[in-house]
Amino acid sequence: MSDTMQSIRPTLRASTSSILANPRGAALFLDVDGTLLDLAATPKSVRVPNGLVGVLQRLSLMLDGAVAIITGRLISDIDLLLQPLKLAASGVHGAEIRTSPTGEIERVTAMLPADVVQEMRKLALDIPGVIAEPKGSGLAVHYRLAPQAEGVILAALAAALERHKGAFELLAGKRLFEVLPSGHSKGTALAALSALPAFRGRTPIMIGDDVGDEAAFAVAEGMGGFALRVAGEYYRDTDSDFAGPRAVLDWLDEIARKLGQAEKPGLHL
Repeated sequence: MSDTMQSIRPTLRASTSSILANPRGAALFLDVDGTLLDLAATPKSVRVPNGLVGVLQRLSLMLDGAVAIITGRLISDIDLLLQPLKLAASGVHGAEIRTSPTGEIERVTAMLPADVVQEMRKLALDIPGVIAEPKGSGLAVHYRLAPQAEGVILAALAAALERHKGAFELLAGKRLFEVLPSGHSKGTALAALSALPAFRGRTPIMIGDDVGDEAAFAVAEGMGGFALRVAGEYYRDTDSDFAGPRAVLDWLDEIARKLGQAEKPGLHL
């Protein structure tokens, strides 16, 4: 057994045992940025590590399709990052969904009002380093390259959303603010995906790295599953199951290899 499987926290150990003992009774739900991919200065400058797409493809086959992406990004953005692989997915914190790898992307909520999008685009033009990322039903404003602008961005977003009382929520992340439709979250996303035939009745295992993943963690644990946290800018090493995205990939790869060995005659876990 490699270092990946040694000296691991109890929740990670239990979820590992659960998958290896009964892969057809497990379902994986994966965040992307900060979980599968290292964070980068801008959303477009992330890098997909070698081997990630192949590992996800193998796991999807071994779990009979019960591997899904739950992200704050648009699903179409994830498809570009993971091409040619497509998985069942939820994007924009539950505002859009794809119920199968070959299915269409469906918007669950209405589009974000144009006035909010326009104001955030103007803000990004006025402040160097600020990036406004419209996502159809939501919007993200990144300020990793302009941390001093946090207060100005927050005030502008609060004023913009005041005109649409109750329709949208503001979520603070790692050097970004996200505008999301009220009543939708990664928790509602996990619940919706868990009800699909490929996932129904399986033990959910959610892996994430940020405050936006907390709702999905709660739903997974409420269904008798597991919440696995990735250390980074939000979770400390002492509160996490993985030291970073590299450790997540190593774990996923070892799970896939052990499941592959178990399928060969005469080999056992």
